[in-house]
Amino acid sequence: MKNIKVIKTEEEYEQALAKIERLMEIKNPTQAQEDEQELLGLLVENYEDKHYPIGLPDPIEAIKFRMEQEGLTRKDLAKYIGSASKVSEVLNHKLPLSLSMMRALHEGLGIPAEVLLQQPGNELPPCVHTIKKYPFNEMFKQDYFSEFFTGTLNEAKAKAEEILELFFANFTLGEQIFCKKTEHVDFSSNALAAWQCHICNILANNEIPKFNRDALDDKFFNAVARLSFYREGPKLVKELLNTYGIHFIIQKHLPKTYLDGAAFMLSNGSPVVALTLRYDRIDNFWFTLLHELAHLKYHIVDASVGYFDDIDGQTRQSTNEKEQQANHLAEETLIEDKVWQEEKKGLLCGRNIDKVLQFARNHQVAPAVVAGRIHWEKQNFTLYADCLGHVKEQFE
Repeated sequence: MKNIKVIKTEEEYEQALAKIERLMEIKNPTQAQEDEQELLGLLVENYEDKHYPIGLPDPIEAIKFRMEQEGLTRKDLAKYIGSASKVSEVLNHKLPLSLSMMRALHEGLGIPAEVLLQQPGNELPPCVHTIKKYPFNEMFKQDYFSEFFTGTLNEAKAKAEEILELFFANFTLGEQIFCKKTEHVDFSSNALAAWQCHICNILANNEIPKFNRDALDDKFFNAVARLSFYREGPKLVKELLNTYGIHFIIQKHLPKTYLDGAAFMLSNGSPVVALTLRYDRIDNFWFTLLHELAHLKYHIVDASVGYFDDIDGQTRQSTNEKEQQANHLAEETLIEDKVWQEEKKGLLCGRNIDKVLQFARNHQVAPAVVAGRIHWEKQNFTLYADCLGHVKEQFE
């Protein structure tokens, strides 16, 4: 047996098979011949395992086999696969197994994961994103999955786990600092994460200049605020912010997020300011925009943290120190407090629209900004309502 060695080639494999066959023909083999036959058999088996692996059984046939073993009907299978129609489609090879189906079949019927996956030795991945955690219907409606899925909503629900895995594949969730006046009992941090992830996916390949935080000086903030004086000022914001290396995007909020605006950074270090236009008012647009830019200037250094704001749900006198700082910068940029204190008496008395318009012209801000400031001062949101205007139409 001293010439026996590990089989590495097809020729050596054929020679070993021939030698085994000759040894098997010996009527009264010696112990040495039996040992040689056994050793050659092990070497052949090892070679075959590497070069002629036995394929995994078809997953549908495995399901049918288990049904036969357990005496299960198609109706019994519905709790693992779904409706009766889905069971029929799966068993007729018309509908591929989803991860959620595989998980249920593996756990409920004991079918090996590698058979269901058709991947030798593999286990089912942990279930991180489930359809129940997210406002899936609304995400589908807003085209969150259009880059990698083109089917119907029902088809998307059937593959929800796979779709969500793809959707969140390149997203790392940082700390969510959600700023609000009161607690929302049904607030969903998962919905907020989905909203942020969608924006990150949209902006992932958008190239803009490198961001320089030092450029966010008084001149920058004043340039942003002065855009409010122009009717189409909101449309000009993106171009201005992009020149400073800041992404700007309008993205509708998701249910249970109560969101007006946010500021955070992409994984590559590019900052993002995103508004939802949840309240279609010009004053809300400009205050929220400057509020988020203030967070970017003072509070955000990398992608590990993001600020998400329910502007309408908080007063300008927030108890949070960082919110106070952002509120102050936004207010002071739009209308300097010194100027406001000198001239507000004539604005707060009565309903003189001409005074509002004159103040707006003198200080190069939108009349809606002046009206909004009066609202907060008087806590009367009916004053100068005609000045507030709408902003959504500029982004449609």
